Amino acid sequence: MHTILGTIRQKVETSRRLSADEGLLLYRPEVDLHAVGELADMVRRRKSGDAVYYNINTHLNPTNVCIYRCELCAYSCDVGDPRAYLMSDREILDRGAEAVENGSTELHIVGGIHPEKDFDWYLGIIGRLHKAFPRLLLKAWTAVEIARLAELSGRSIRAVLEELIDAGLTSLPGGGAEIFHPDVRRRICSRKIDADHWLEVHRTAHRLGLRSTATMLYGHVEDPKHRIDHMLRLRELQDETGGFLAFIPLAFHPENTRFSHLRRPSGLDDLRTMAVGRLMLDNFDHMKAYWISLGVGTAQVALAYGADDLDGTVRHELIHHEAGAQSPEALSVDRLRGLITEAGRRPIERDTLYRPVRRNGNEWEVEE
Repeated sequence: MHTILGTIRQKVETSRRLSADEGLLLYRPEVDLHAVGELADMVRRRKSGDAVYYNINTHLNPTNVCIYRCELCAYSCDVGDPRAYLMSDREILDRGAEAVENGSTELHIVGGIHPEKDFDWYLGIIGRLHKAFPRLLLKAWTAVEIARLAELSGRSIRAVLEELIDAGLTSLPGGGAEIFHPDVRRRICSRKIDADHWLEVHRTAHRLGLRSTATMLYGHVEDPKHRIDHMLRLRELQDETGGFLAFIPLAFHPENTRFSHLRRPSGLDDLRTMAVGRLMLDNFDHMKAYWISLGVGTAQVALAYGADDLDGTVRHELIHHEAGAQSPEALSVDRLRGLITEAGRRPIERDTLYRPVRRNGNEWEVEE
């Protein structure tokens, strides 16, 4: 075992790519977690030095009504459910105004697939927000939503994205990826688009000049082989397009889902998954420790296991909290910077595209 891990170390030290079998080895419990973390931290230092990034961002979920009702989701509901909501145009613009007033550079927009809303509704949200707040970077609609909009409108994925870009779209979030393997996908999100469609949306976005993030939801019914398969498919697309900004491993929260009998992944699993992701995804510049999903403490520790980003202030996050996340509703800039500094790193505010931000109160500008 030590000899094999030594071989992996030699490959990491010389920036050579790890294989699927080597990725699986890193997940074996008898392989020392801290040794894996040390290798991941080596790669992190090579890419980011002592920098850890954060941004000031606000979330907008225009509706929780969704036609898919995925088995893993605690957030979505049907029309007529007492929990169902649909934000008005005024409420959506008010959220944009709140974001700007609080100094946000990014508005992160995802939600359910409402059965009564068409492409023009989704397009209009982007257009109105961009017109009212032209400097706010709009990170909107997962690949699942984009694919559905193409289906509803009879347009190609490319045409849908082109119209959204013209309306003011800045980038795509990485949600809806879950686990790519079809055996797992049939159990956790059987009605969602498959992996090939998810990847094609991001491939098309990248070709149009849109950058995006990539996620992996772990800790439910998948095995390490499914996680490695997921990472390899992302790595392959990144080789092709270079369009992914960051990888975000998301710990599954089972509360209020059809998998409520499961325990959420342990902190040790969280750290190993972060480290393995950093080592396998050698062509990704950034790894995000999403504190909403991991919890603040584990996210801070993950900065020693390959992560170089804590996401941001994350005002109004609903999806993970509906599934039982115990993390705070938001973090202040002072808290984020304190967590980073306490970990021995240098905090850098970024915008959606990882451009450093200079700030004077709520006034800000990007360093090109």
